[in-house]
This record gives sequence, C-alpha cells and structure tokens, in this order.
Amino acid sequence: MTNHHLPTDDPNAAPSATAERYLEAVFYIEGEGEAVHASRLAEWLGVSQPTVGAMLRRMAADDLVQTSASKVVTLTARGQAIASRIVRRHRIAERWLTDVLGLDWAAADDEASRLEHALSDDVAERIFEQIGRPESCPHGNPIPGVNAPRGPERPLASLAPGERSKVRRISEVAEHEAPDLLRFLGQQGFHIGIEVEASGVSRGAGTFTARVNGNDVAMSLDVAGKVWIDA
Repeated sequence: MTNHHLPTDDPNAAPSATAERYLEAVFYIEGEGEAVHASRLAEWLGVSQPTVGAMLRRMAADDLVQTSASKVVTLTARGQAIASRIVRRHRIAERWLTDVLGLDWAAADDEASRLEHALSDDVAERIFEQIGRPESCPHGNPIPGVNAPRGPERPLASLAPGERSKVRRISEVAEHEAPDLLRFLGQQGFHIGIEVEASGVSRGAGTFTARVNGNDVAMSLDVAGKVWIDA
C-alpha cells in the first residue's frame, strides 16, 4: 500500500496531513489580523515549540511558509493556494452539514474538520453547486474563491451602550479555541444577520452585555471581541 504522506524531496508533492494542519492554522490566525509566531502555532496545534520549529523548517524547504527576521510566519504563494483549498472544503462541508443535514453550527464545524481532509476538491465543488454556491460558512466567514463584496466590520466589543449593529461573522479562531462559544452563542439566539445592541459595557470589569431578541446576554469582553459586526 502506498503512503502518500512519506517525506519527499519533491517540493511540488502534496503536503502531508500534518503540514495541511499547519497551513490551515496560519491561514486562520492571519485572517484575524494576528501575526503568526511559532509559539502561537504550538498553542493552536497543541504541540511543543521545538516540534513546530522542525516542521516549519521542512515546510519552508517545500516552499509552503517563510519566516521573517522578526520570526513572523507567513504563507508563500504555494502555501496560500493550498491553505485556501483546505479552508474552502471545510466551509463548504459546514454549509452542507447545516443546510442539508440540519446539524447546528457547532457540530458542523467539528464534523467539517474531519471531512476537509477526506473530500476531494472535485466532490467539494459538486457539493458547492448543489447547495446553491453559498458565499460563507454558517458562521459568516467567507468561502475562499467566492468574490462577494464585503463591507467593513468591527468587533461586537466595540459597541457603546445603546448602539446597534448586525452580526457579520464569528471568529474562526474562536471556533477552534473555544468550541463551547459557538454553542453558547447559538443557545442565546445569535445567528448571522441578527441585530444586536450593547445594553451594558464595563471595560474595567471586562464584561459586555448584548441585547438579542429582547434578551440580555452577558459575556466577557474577550468573547465579544470574537463576534464581528457590521461597521
């Protein structure tokens, strides 16, 4: 039986499953405006920094990532293209799981994390066409390759008391690092496009209260910073 994930000297060979997880992590963290360092990847992936360092060196040799003098990790053009395909499969799978199979957005994210590495690009594209070519995943994050116009956004935590806006998306970093957050938000009536109002903000105490469907929902400012709204 052929192992398609054995190390190779061919820089054009398909990356290993481990390399794909690193590419996806860099893509998501960069997407939230964070600088990606080895320590952040170690935290995200649950491995040691030496393990991350060794993997990044292999990936750099395969033209997947590059590291600046200030130790910031970025994707190369090749790495970006591969990461975009992985994320595209993930977000298409999420929409299929919610729109067709009826899973909630937390369960769909968990299942899609497994499906993204099993689906071929061809099958993902067939699913994409059958579910109506959606622009985003169930959490509002754009599907790579869909060039839909998107206006400015800002975090929910930036609202002043009495100010209103509509939910645009939930941070992909939050999806990964705090899966219970998706369940919490769903249980409290949050969904993409719903109007929210800041009913109470305490910067000193680090708390934020949002009014959704007439109900006050208390959360930390950190959680409110992971919900993005129309600017």
